[in-house]
Amino acid sequence: MTVEKPVRQHGDIGAAFAQRWQMNRNHVQAEVKILAESAVAVFRLEIAVGGGHDTDIHLHFLIAAHGPNFFFLQNSQELGLHFQRQLADFIEENGAAIGRLEQSCLRSERASECAIKDIPADVVASGEVTGKMFETTLLHRPSKLKAKRLLLLGGGKAKTFSASDLRKLSGAVVRFLKPRGIRTFTFLAPESIQSDEAVKAIVEGAFVGNFDPDTYKSDRKDQKVDSVSIVTHGDHPRLQKAMDEARIVGESQNFTRDLVNEPSNRMTPTILAERARKMAQEVGLKVEVYGADKLKELKMGAFWGVAQGSDEPPALIVLRYEPADAPATPVLGLVGKGVTFDTGGISIKPADGMEKMKYDMAGAAAMIGAMRGIALLKPKVRVTAVICATENMPSGKAQKPGDIQIAMSGKSIEIINTDAEGRLVLADGLCYARQLGCTHLIDAATLTGAVVVALGYVNAGVFANDEKMYERFSRAVIEAGEKFWRLPLDDEYKENIRSNIADIVNSGGRWGGAVNAAMFLKEFAEDTPWLHLDIAGTAWMEENKPWIAKGPSGIAVRSLVEFAREFNN
Repeated sequence: MTVEKPVRQHGDIGAAFAQRWQMNRNHVQAEVKILAESAVAVFRLEIAVGGGHDTDIHLHFLIAAHGPNFFFLQNSQELGLHFQRQLADFIEENGAAIGRLEQSCLRSERASECAIKDIPADVVASGEVTGKMFETTLLHRPSKLKAKRLLLLGGGKAKTFSASDLRKLSGAVVRFLKPRGIRTFTFLAPESIQSDEAVKAIVEGAFVGNFDPDTYKSDRKDQKVDSVSIVTHGDHPRLQKAMDEARIVGESQNFTRDLVNEPSNRMTPTILAERARKMAQEVGLKVEVYGADKLKELKMGAFWGVAQGSDEPPALIVLRYEPADAPATPVLGLVGKGVTFDTGGISIKPADGMEKMKYDMAGAAAMIGAMRGIALLKPKVRVTAVICATENMPSGKAQKPGDIQIAMSGKSIEIINTDAEGRLVLADGLCYARQLGCTHLIDAATLTGAVVVALGYVNAGVFANDEKMYERFSRAVIEAGEKFWRLPLDDEYKENIRSNIADIVNSGGRWGGAVNAAMFLKEFAEDTPWLHLDIAGTAWMEENKPWIAKGPSGIAVRSLVEFAREFNN
């Protein structure tokens, strides 16, 4: 990161920013100024899109998220009265406005102590504003404020408001402002959440909200938000670090979403390998890509059994993160299901909804996105990703129900249903990861419809054969603000995958389908500590939400990155 001279002044507010760090296209630029020698910093994040953007600031917003209703910025031990007055003066002079969501009344302090003097009380008194989660009230030209607009955002109950809620609120702000042609706004971080955690949540949420899946619309309009400013208090280097790390995670999650969003004719196994290779070269990962000959050399009969039915060649992608300062062990292995289109094979799926099956490589995309984040954040742990990419197609070459495939591990598999293909490619992927020296394994896959029946579209399923590894992952999930629910792996379920002619079957029947699939994979993880993430119900948003667009979600990227960062601690 290089420090450049300050750019031209942004009107009156330009004096508030001392310098700008310039980064590459599609990266976030940051401007920082410590105000009045206090512990409060103003951050400006710019998400550069296209060849450039107008650097003039015309609109300024400061948004608080405490909930349920509205309150002025008040004196607190953290801010101190002296600084509060200085901040109020700064805001009044530069045309910004601050609101705070708190209890059910609107209160006013002395003019020198308040950032807002006159938010129309009748808006709150009318009962139209309740402070419910995601409720938005946009005020135009608030009285006695230079800001042209003030957005009041409902944060729900203050007692339960969390960083995860703040992340969603940030996405909701972006999605609210984008269609209104607003390209820049300022977010006041709530005091109820630790400052660095708040910055992290706001930045990650803004990236999530800024993504739209309408890539191929001929009349697509650029509605991206170009910049987000954050006002918060705390240690400047720590806040800068939180911002930089959150930018990496947010970009990596959206990188995953870009991969999943592509139609299958534009995201074949070969193209997926090319995208992974390009990313690896950009961030300094080692990369190897193999084809059908390597699968046969390694005796990956389970993987090849799926791939043999398609004219598109399969791709075995290996990404390695090997920092010089990391110990030789442990080595974390990430294994992703990369079925770039799943027809079901000979056991063909119904036509209704089959177009969505382009998303059946979301597990692979999550691992590729996680490796990007890991490479840029540089944790002191070795990580290897194994991506098994193929199509599952019906043809004269395709495997059939009743066929026997011999996996890389030597286990024989009776094919009951060719639409239970994801576990076949993962079986050989897990075995290969162990052969490459991985001491701990995580696989991710849009594996079963049964997990959607069990958990719906809210929680992803997680299975584990090792308690300590699960506990560490659970902590990472909480930190990342994602939702996973643990499902059982009791030995009794193994009876469901026994075969009369082979070692195991690839489909254990209708009941307990997600568990049966996990039991199948457990056979190939063997005694290696292992987690299985079934993201079939959460990798694709079935409808627009206030904070995220319908389409790919990028689930698991944040949790995997957080897990890797804390893996050796």
